[in-house]
Amino acid sequence: MKTQEILKKVQNGELTIEEAELFFRRQPFEEMGYAKLDTHRKLRSGFAEVIFCSGKADAHLLSIFGKLYEEDGEVMGTRATRHQYELVKAVYPQVEYDEISRILKIEKTGKKRIGKIAVCSAGTADIPVAEEAAQTAEYFGSHVERLYDVGVAGIHRILSQLEVIQSANCVIAVAGMEGALASVIGGLVDKPVIGVPTSVGYGASLGGISALLTMINSCANGISVVNIDNGYGAGYTATQINRLGVQE
Repeated sequence: MKTQEILKKVQNGELTIEEAELFFRRQPFEEMGYAKLDTHRKLRSGFAEVIFCSGKADAHLLSIFGKLYEEDGEVMGTRATRHQYELVKAVYPQVEYDEISRILKIEKTGKKRIGKIAVCSAGTADIPVAEEAAQTAEYFGSHVERLYDVGVAGIHRILSQLEVIQSANCVIAVAGMEGALASVIGGLVDKPVIGVPTSVGYGASLGGISALLTMINSCANGISVVNIDNGYGAGYTATQINRLGVQE
């Protein structure tokens, strides 16, 4: 339960002060032996803990997924495999899985999505990372506009979407190869741009390092850069910015 829920239950006489005190005395994480679930993260940061599924043992993933779901009524995992989806689905049939972004989630229905984040991908090969960013932002309550395959090889494509990117509170630019999309967008908008270099490209792209260096060395101002292929990190940071934009 959230802090406000507990306080309201005390106010309404549904919980005693002693019962509420037991909740607040709980340590801010749940010890599972192999993991320490940060159950108070949402209270501190506004974002509940998310599971990085890659490499997790089946039993560990299933247990962590269940605990987080019980705690908050929804849960999300990134970099999940089809096998992990089938494993979780056997216990939680309502779970959803997206093959492209590799996101595994149970989400509350009727969630309000606020503001606007524009997620742009240079090419279709960059869409898996872009979708991880977009779906992360949506899970955390942001409204997302997707602009895919708008890279600099045909710059008229992104120029045709100026109204969308200029009206967003934040823009995520996902690009591999030379990674120039972030610089182009940075010169067109007055809002923060988050560059996401991807590992898409031929040998000299060095698995995304070329795009990473291009984005870090951008002449355009207002560009921050996350790690290679880190769509989740971009979606999270964009949501923080978007929330501030809505409050203004």
